Amino acid sequence: MSKYGSIIWIGLLALIAGFLIYPPTHKVFVDVTARFPYISGFVKFAILSMMGEFLAARLVLKKWVMVKGMLPKMLVWGILGMLIVLMFAVFSSGVDGAASQGLLISECSDTCPPVVQFISRLRRALMISALMNLTFGPVFMAAHRITDVYIDKRYSGEKVTFAGVIPKIDWGRFIREIVGVTIPVFWIPAHTITFLLPGQYRVLFAASLSIVLGLILSFAKMRNLKSSNIKQ
Repeated sequence: MSKYGSIIWIGLLALIAGFLIYPPTHKVFVDVTARFPYISGFVKFAILSMMGEFLAARLVLKKWVMVKGMLPKMLVWGILGMLIVLMFAVFSSGVDGAASQGLLISECSDTCPPVVQFISRLRRALMISALMNLTFGPVFMAAHRITDVYIDKRYSGEKVTFAGVIPKIDWGRFIREIVGVTIPVFWIPAHTITFLLPGQYRVLFAASLSIVLGLILSFAKMRNLKSSNIKQ
């Protein structure tokens, strides 16, 4: 794994990019996404999120290693991907519904100048992203953190339960750094871009952000390791 990790990772990324660019396979992608949104959401998140985890491990450990509990983690990411598919629809429709009732600013009509139409679309995307990340986002992140720690400890030989994992997580740091920093600084802007995209590309783009999440997690882990070394 350590010898061919870079080739495998970059090759897989190139394969995914080629699949999306090549017209016949691109059409397949669009059709499958439209007909089977939950299945396609599962696959996208299971693959791209694990690529993010492998990248995070590579940056922290300075070499490619097999991620512990890869298959269970892919299963968790896939289920979360299916949930993301649903939440994208719920929050998009929710913002539009609230706007139609005068509870939020509605979009500009087609008669508006192009610049005004873009600003209107941007405002709508920002509202969807902000509402989703400030409500569903922390729950999503907490659920992933609990399952991630549980899988890591199980594959390290510890006999733990989900209830036993919860007290082992540094929730203060989770709120300060993951929720308090990454949501306003990264996730709200990133998902604003997501909701500007055509519907068939939104979940894929959101899944690809998991690679960026891998970079964020690796940076956080490296900081934790450095602080631990300083204390020692």
